[in-house]
Amino acid sequence: MADTTLLDKDRDKDESTTTVPAPVGIRSASLTVLAVVAAIFTLKLGESFFIPLVVSVLMSYALDPIVSWVARRGVPRAIAAALVLVVSVGGTAAGLYSLRDEAATIVQQLPEAARRLRDTLRRDRAHNQNGTVTQVQKAAEELQRAATEATPLTPAPRGVMRVQIEEPPIKVGDYLWWGSTSLLAFGGQGVAVLFLVYFMLMSGDLFKRKLVQVSGPTLSKKKITVQILDEITQQIERFLFVQVFTSLLVAIASWVAFRLLGLEQAGVWAIAAGLFNSIPYFGPVVVTGGIAVVAFMQFGTLSMAALVAGVALVITSLEGFLLTPWLTSRAASMNAVAIFIGLLFWSWLWGIWGTLLAVPILMVTKAVCDRIEDLQPVGELLGE
Repeated sequence: MADTTLLDKDRDKDESTTTVPAPVGIRSASLTVLAVVAAIFTLKLGESFFIPLVVSVLMSYALDPIVSWVARRGVPRAIAAALVLVVSVGGTAAGLYSLRDEAATIVQQLPEAARRLRDTLRRDRAHNQNGTVTQVQKAAEELQRAATEATPLTPAPRGVMRVQIEEPPIKVGDYLWWGSTSLLAFGGQGVAVLFLVYFMLMSGDLFKRKLVQVSGPTLSKKKITVQILDEITQQIERFLFVQVFTSLLVAIASWVAFRLLGLEQAGVWAIAAGLFNSIPYFGPVVVTGGIAVVAFMQFGTLSMAALVAGVALVITSLEGFLLTPWLTSRAASMNAVAIFIGLLFWSWLWGIWGTLLAVPILMVTKAVCDRIEDLQPVGELLGE
């Protein structure tokens, strides 16, 4: 009787315990983690190769509809790709060249802006001799003096004079050397990107046909592969169109607003606003803060700085909260947490280029994962 009671208790305990079967074994999970770590290490180590490759793929997706339209008019695809690429690069270069005077004026005004900022800080310090910043600075100096006195100096050997070398605070030569080498490397990568984009545009759907050939022997698998590739292409092209259109719209609206407010070099700051608009969350914040500083340097009052920065923030907010969700299809939308985490990850991995390419990479990843059955959980995590 006692044994029966114990068995009943064990059976009730087993029934009340909820268990979830593990879908993946420990060995498979370990191999997946190792593969992810190896992929991250490879992306970090080969950023000089992967960044131009990603930029080239995105540019080819953006220009491919125009090249296809020109090719359907009887122009050979190689010539159509060359024409579209030359017109795109030439138009961008001409637009930037037209702003050379405003950019030169900004460079010439930098010393005056620095002097004005220094005078402003000096006046604030004179009015706030006992302010919080001054007290913190004095406390830091006292702590540094105490640490110096508490640390005994190593006595110099007899007959040896102790020499203290004071380095200049800013090594202009090092910055010039770093800037020149970075400019040369950027120019070389730019040329490589243009050639790669041209070859991708010229090849057309070559790689798509090769993927269809290796997808499987049956006709049904080939049809499914073609459908998946077409859907991915349409979604990526739509996303790129929305990004370019909204950036242009923000740049135009910012230029008009800055001109009406009397901000100098409005064209340069409007282009900066349009470029930074492609970076979610951080882009509008950087634009608003930068425009506030520029307006304060020009007008000298906090009210005008707040007004100009507020107008810039309103323009980017209207675009981000109203226009982009309306233009972007629901299938292409991603949740804010996934975008923010992806932005942090790609910024850590590739720096400023990762910040610019984070959202397109996430968009491509979601488009691929939504159409592949084994990767649909990843697409579900990225989606809304």
